[in-house]
Amino acid sequence: MVKIANLRRFVICGLLGLLLTGVVSCLKSPSAKTPQLEFWTMQLQPKFNEYFKDAIGKFETANPGIKVHWVDVPWGAMQGKIQAAMGAKTAPDVVNLNPDFAIQLAARNAWLDLDPLLTKGENREYIPSIWQAGTINGKAFSLPWYLTTNITIYNQELFTKAGIPKPPTTYQELAQAAKQIKEKTGKYAFFTTFVAEDTNDVLESMVQMGVQLTDKQGKAAFNTPAGRAAFQYWVDLYKQGLLPKEALTQGHQQGIQLYQAGETAMLFAGAPFIETIVKNAPQIGKVSGVAPQITGQTGKKGVAVMNLVIPRTTKMPDAAVKFAVFITNTANQLAFAQASDTLPSNVKAVADYQTKLAGNNDTSPLDRGKSISAEQLSQSEILIPPLKNINVLKKAIYENLQAAILGEKTVEQAVTTAATTWNAVQSPGG
Repeated sequence: MVKIANLRRFVICGLLGLLLTGVVSCLKSPSAKTPQLEFWTMQLQPKFNEYFKDAIGKFETANPGIKVHWVDVPWGAMQGKIQAAMGAKTAPDVVNLNPDFAIQLAARNAWLDLDPLLTKGENREYIPSIWQAGTINGKAFSLPWYLTTNITIYNQELFTKAGIPKPPTTYQELAQAAKQIKEKTGKYAFFTTFVAEDTNDVLESMVQMGVQLTDKQGKAAFNTPAGRAAFQYWVDLYKQGLLPKEALTQGHQQGIQLYQAGETAMLFAGAPFIETIVKNAPQIGKVSGVAPQITGQTGKKGVAVMNLVIPRTTKMPDAAVKFAVFITNTANQLAFAQASDTLPSNVKAVADYQTKLAGNNDTSPLDRGKSISAEQLSQSEILIPPLKNINVLKKAIYENLQAAILGEKTVEQAVTTAATTWNAVQSPGG
């Protein structure tokens, strides 16, 4: 009887335990069901932890039914990570990407079409040319966020030794300066890379020199006298020994190292990089000056954009759009620009940023660089058109340019082959 009583007590206790567990589950369920929006950025931790803690806190206070989970991803890991997440249907709700990669996935219908979800006129809050870079077939797939425009950071000691009073402003002047600096100092004027996977610098220089990359149908438009002249420009610089040989094999990181070692006279980078030079190479930092971005006869200057996209798989489209608009509004863009030394893409934020810079009496290279960046923003644009196969175009141009540099092809052959390769990809069967 005792055993039966004990068994009965055990069963009753077990049932009570299950009931209590159910009660606890019920008590926890409201918080468990609180919508959580996942937001991915690229390499912004830990420097901007306080900024995002504050911004996310304000958003959650204004939207009590939504929690935001911020995940920061290393720069080099983002493409693989977002592709894997989308394949596994575990993608975040809002993602920070650059247009080059975002456009590739936009062509596969990966991102939410923002037009039906944005209130009327919201697109007019952003710089028009920057907004346009986040559209494909006339539909918006991203919101512009922060911007950077390259400036010329230059070694004033090397310029003095070379007898050059001021930095070049055009590619024609750059070639002349490269020759004079090499002759007078034995150093290279600058480093650029012909590695397709690394940067868009050479491609952008072609546009600045007056080359049209593609026509309205997306076919190659650079097999022209202007296109051949742009190829010839880089071939001549290399063959004349005015560019380091590593340009064929090394990426932009090599250019940074050479400048910081005092082996090149110029570095083309964003204004915030001045702080990096001062930290890594104090002696070079002390003699570094700043000047506007080099351009061609078009006068065009390039701008790099970081944007926010929303995967089509999000279960919270309205909340995701609301958050993306919040992060890119005037107040938040201005605050982030000041914290990061980047530029805002919101029209009102740009005006406020320029006003604040005008009232700043600091004459440090960083502040002068920031002022130059802001001033040239009105002349800046996305130089590379939003094309779904942009990497193929870039590879075709860079590989054939390398072949011309090495003497494996004439410039005319290189340009023709690059155009043929691109058109084959763009054709209906390509």
